[in-house]
Amino acid sequence: MSNSQESSGLSRRKRAVAALAAGAVVLAGAAVWTSTFVKSPAQAAADAGPPAPDILTAPVERRVLSDTVVTRGAVSASQTVDIAPAGSALADATTPVVTKVMVRSGQTFKAGRVLVEISGRPVFALPGKLPVYRDLKPGTHGNDVRQLQEALRTLGHSTGTDAPGTFGPGTKQAVAALYAAIGYEVVAAGGGGEGEGGDPVSAARGQVKQAQRQLDELINGDADKAEKVPEKDATAIRYAREDLAEARTRLSKAEEVAGPMVPASEVVFLSGFPARVDAMTAKVGGEVGEKLATVSAGQLVIKGSLGAQEKDLVRPGQRVEVLSEVYGDEVSGTVSSVADTPAASETDDKDMAADPGGQGYTVVVKPKSALPARLAGQDVRLTIEAASSGEKVLVVPVSALSAGADSRTTVTVLERSGERRRIEVRPGTSGDGYTEITPVKGARLVEGDKVVVGVSR
Repeated sequence: MSNSQESSGLSRRKRAVAALAAGAVVLAGAAVWTSTFVKSPAQAAADAGPPAPDILTAPVERRVLSDTVVTRGAVSASQTVDIAPAGSALADATTPVVTKVMVRSGQTFKAGRVLVEISGRPVFALPGKLPVYRDLKPGTHGNDVRQLQEALRTLGHSTGTDAPGTFGPGTKQAVAALYAAIGYEVVAAGGGGEGEGGDPVSAARGQVKQAQRQLDELINGDADKAEKVPEKDATAIRYAREDLAEARTRLSKAEEVAGPMVPASEVVFLSGFPARVDAMTAKVGGEVGEKLATVSAGQLVIKGSLGAQEKDLVRPGQRVEVLSEVYGDEVSGTVSSVADTPAASETDDKDMAADPGGQGYTVVVKPKSALPARLAGQDVRLTIEAASSGEKVLVVPVSALSAGADSRTTVTVLERSGERRRIEVRPGTSGDGYTEITPVKGARLVEGDKVVVGVSR
């Protein structure tokens, strides 16, 4: 073999060895890289540690703090009356029918207004709290008569010198004036009684006239005879005079109970005006049924319902904001009363939904100004200010407060430097997730300080 061939073979072997050495270096480097940057899931979980916790803070604020109770309520009048006429004035009608309807549903009306007409007779409203329960006739006495007299005077009809509660001549004249003002004939009491023609007054007057004639004959003798009876029968004259006196007494009593009256079927007393027509069901030509209309009177109030826990937070005099979502009306009011016992629960879900005040403890809210009439019967939202600081105070979120084993309440202030400073405070009014605080023992805590409310990991 020549020298040139041997040299060429040696060179190839050297190159192969160098290539193998370079490959080994590359493989070793890849192994090192893999061991450094690529980890198994188990190794990754083992090497992972919890991140550094983040401290959550909230600023100390100065604001008016209030605690509120939100519930539902229903707007209603202090008095609701169903008009269902019945009584002596309807007795003459074989089948009483509605002949006129003067008001409509949703309408307001004043005292003295005729609402409907039944068989040609009016049904009108007068001011008063006592419901009518009998015909108000001349000669009657009682609180209902007194109420009638006050109503008549309110409408400008004087009752004269009649004693309060006594239906006398002055009240008769006032009743006659009232009927004349509303355009109807007055109903007269005293008819259908004893005597000819069913008129006790006419009968009594006839008896007085007859007794007077008998007495005159006894005193003056028989005018048809030429000469008078020489001796008068004193006993007969005395009896005749007694008969005349008794006849005059009967006439006086008959006249006392006769004259203009107010039938129970023609009047409804309401506690306040203007009153409202909640529903008018009467129709011209229709027969008189159990109810012709429903009217309400008095200032509109709101009745809501409170749960047992809410009831302990609400007191009379607390401020209430009333909102009607239907009309957008917003008014202010105050708590008038809170029931001590829960109202009876209803089993009918429909009825309960219609009357939010029918469950729990009833709370009555009195508006500061008259509510619009359109809110009658509406469901509204009540926001009751159960407690208030009254003025701006320092407040922090409830979560910033901490109670220690020593019964002290503290907050932790996070300084800009990262240092934490614990301050003892005295808590006050709470509401809407915040609590009023007052630093104790001269500790420094001002608006804008950051207090720790939690830790996030």
